[in-house]
Amino acid sequence: MTVADKMGSPAEENVNLAFVVLVSCVATIGGFLFGFDSGVVNGTVKGLSREFGLDSVGTGFDVASMLLGCAAGALMAGRAADIYGRRSLLRVSAVLFLVSAWGSGISSSSPEFIVYRVLGGLAVGAASVIAPAYISEIAPARYRGRLTSIQQVAIICGLTASFVSNFILADFAGSSTEILAAGYPAWRWMFWVEMVPAGFFLLALFLIPESPRFLVAAHRSAEAESTLQRLYGGGVARVKVAAMQRSLTSDHRPRFRDLLEGGRVRPVVWVGIGLAIFQQLVGINVVFYYGSILWQAVGFSESDALLINVISGSLSIVACIVTLLTVDRIGRKPLLVTGSVGMAICLGLMVLGFSSGEIVDGKLVLEEGLDKLTLVSANLYVFFFNLSWGPVMWVMLGEMFPNQIRGSGLAIAGMFQWFTNFAVTMSFPAMMAGIGLLGAYGFFALAATASIFFVLRYVHETRGLELEEMVG
Repeated sequence: MTVADKMGSPAEENVNLAFVVLVSCVATIGGFLFGFDSGVVNGTVKGLSREFGLDSVGTGFDVASMLLGCAAGALMAGRAADIYGRRSLLRVSAVLFLVSAWGSGISSSSPEFIVYRVLGGLAVGAASVIAPAYISEIAPARYRGRLTSIQQVAIICGLTASFVSNFILADFAGSSTEILAAGYPAWRWMFWVEMVPAGFFLLALFLIPESPRFLVAAHRSAEAESTLQRLYGGGVARVKVAAMQRSLTSDHRPRFRDLLEGGRVRPVVWVGIGLAIFQQLVGINVVFYYGSILWQAVGFSESDALLINVISGSLSIVACIVTLLTVDRIGRKPLLVTGSVGMAICLGLMVLGFSSGEIVDGKLVLEEGLDKLTLVSANLYVFFFNLSWGPVMWVMLGEMFPNQIRGSGLAIAGMFQWFTNFAVTMSFPAMMAGIGLLGAYGFFALAATASIFFVLRYVHETRGLELEEMVG
């Protein structure tokens, strides 16, 4: 009898689904802040450039500096979570979100701004890997994909909230660089708005339990069983604790060395790294970080560009909801392939649109008809990403690793995800100046095409499997 058979017993019907959902939703507030912190800079680029006297390279580094913190946060959080617990690391990230939001808005120089953005990056990196791990370790197998997908819904809601907030503040002030209140321009207030959800996140984290799988790994099985009783009931709790104990190496707690097997990196770790890298090579965060500047570059006003971001964010939420409803029915792999095909086509159409562009009065103007095709394709590209790679990558990273290496595997994959994010974000202004939008989006289209073959060849379906059944 498999673990899945045991855990699919009638006793599991006693699962306290309302409590499971509540706990998962609290964890996903970290995802909301992840999205808000990533998207808020979109509306502040002009203010940063003007305030700190930055050129395109300097602007790119100020925008991308957070991602260095994200990479470090992801790497450190995975190991720290194996030592101190998932919930403890989420609390630390909540404090860092608060500090970063305040400091980013009050900064008087580029170096000071970078310090606070790196602190925010540490928070985002930690939340990005710990929240999906925590949810996957709390949720029943048959609901795990849907509940972990809430993380991406929260990320997109955070992005959209930042776009809406940026739009309202800039519109009220007249532009992002005009004074809004208390003598400060709107772009600074854009950062300070984040302190509200960050404070709520910190308080809510004192209401949820620690991950039972962490508790078992920390030899605190009695506490793990108590938590599982609240989640599933007494009979299933005992079965689950026993299964967790068998899946963990008894002679030591989880460590980075466990990622190696026979002196080589485990295959599942390479697959996790590949998923993390491809999610960024398709260029999605160029839209998130530079969307406002991008659409202004093709002729839209600042106000219209910020409004387009709001529309993109809303479409993203719809896409994530579709994934939430289907990921546990049709599986992870079909969604990844569908998303890759859709993104490759949309990016190809965007390349076609940008190829028609001409510089008029210092701005890129697209051929009539192709300008609308490019705009529609861009929004469909965002839709396909959030239907697939956006939520599904985090679902898979949160569940595909065996219990013994989940924290470490997530840490390594998360680090590669954020380093790739940094490389793409940092290089985009230079790419626009060098090879132009045509070349940049041509590269992203090739990456999306390559991701199709990667998924078909290397990614294995995890739908319906218990975490104790994961191998690799």
